Order: sequence, then structure tokens, then C-alpha cells
Amino acid sequence: MASPRPELHQFDRQLVWDGFKQLVPISLFVVAFGIAFGLAATQTGLSEPLTVAMSTLVFAGASQFAALELWGAQVPLLTVLLTVFAINARHLLMGATLYPWLQHLSTGKRYAVMMVASDANWAMSMQAFSRGKPGLGLLFGGGLALWSFWILGTWLGIYFGSAIQDPKSLGLDMVMGCFLLAMVVGGEKNLRMLVIWVVAAGSSLFAYWYLPENSHVIVGALAGGILGAFWMEPGDEH
Repeated sequence: MASPRPELHQFDRQLVWDGFKQLVPISLFVVAFGIAFGLAATQTGLSEPLTVAMSTLVFAGASQFAALELWGAQVPLLTVLLTVFAINARHLLMGATLYPWLQHLSTGKRYAVMMVASDANWAMSMQAFSRGKPGLGLLFGGGLALWSFWILGTWLGIYFGSAIQDPKSLGLDMVMGCFLLAMVVGGEKNLRMLVIWVVAAGSSLFAYWYLPENSHVIVGALAGGILGAFWMEPGDEH
């Protein structure tokens, strides 16, 4: 793979602040799901400090809700850990796609950036890189926005969660999906990318229908990622 241009891995406070501001609008919708999680955690019996700590340290809505479903049942801790890992396995591929730019950062900064990586800020940072613009500030700053609003939503859910018990009834569960679809449509357009997305989507649907719950996340990500790794465009080879 050709080395990225030096300016693309630029990472400074102004870029982080710009990234934070850019992700604030989508972060407002994250608050609603944070409220739902805070309420659900309280109803499950988690203490308030533990609920906030989970959102602060885990920062992964889908896996946190999955953990709640297993919480209190006679389920081994290993099962809970494997479930959370399975749902978040796509982050391994996120890190791999970002490595050409992350490798220029110190180890501390590299892991700090990835601690707040999520679907939305990853998609926007990759789109920025594809347009020849630096994306690490967007990744970290946007991640801080999403993380902060997720924690805020969790706290609000603990104390005022009855106001929004079912975000899906308001269509809020579609916001992130529509946002990511917009990122795909607005991203790089060529036969390679089309085939990769079709393979990833088809594999994910197959796994959703026929394989164990949550396996579609891993299968779709691996199918698209592996195809993308082997089908490189001219100039991408070592």
C-alpha cells in the first residue's frame, strides 16, 4: 500500500475541535438511546454509578443493551464477554482501515483515538481521507462528541428515562442507519466499492437469517474487509 500523504495524518487541537462540532448534530440523537439505556439499566437493577461507568468505559450501545439482557440471569461471565466481543468485532476492521494514518501517532495517542471510535465518526473520517483531507481530528473529536452525549443520555435516562421508553416508536433507531447510508452514497464510487458493499451486505443478511444472533455483524464486516484487502486498486499494492 502506498504511503499516505503526510498532511492526511495531521492531528492537532483545531482539527479535533472541528471534528467535535461536526458530529454534535448526530450526537443529539445518541442522547435518546442513552436515555433508553439508562432507564433499562435502572430497571434491570444496576446501580447508578455502575450504569454511568458502563457507558463511560464501554461506549457501545448495542453491546451494552445485549449485556443487560444477560444481566442477572444464570449466564457465565465468559458468555457475556463473548457476546460483547462479537457485537463489537467490526472495530478490529475499523482499526485496520485506519492504520495507514494511525501508525504515525504515538502509541498513547493511537489508542486514545481508537477508544472513541464508532460507526459514525469512523465513516466520516474515512470519507475525509478518500477526499484527500485529514481525518484523525474528525475521528477523535467526533468520537468525543458521541461519547459525551452518550454518557449524558445515560445519566438523563437514570433520572428522567420514563420520558422516552421506546426510541424506536419515534423512529430514532433509523437515524444512525440513514446517516451511515448517506456516508456510503457520498463516498468513493467505483466498481470495486460497489462489489465490496454488495458482498458485505449480502453476507450480513445471510448470517442474520441463518446464523446465530449478532453474527451478521462479524460476517458482513469480515466478508467486505477480506474482499477489500485482496482486491486492491492499482497503486495500492506494496
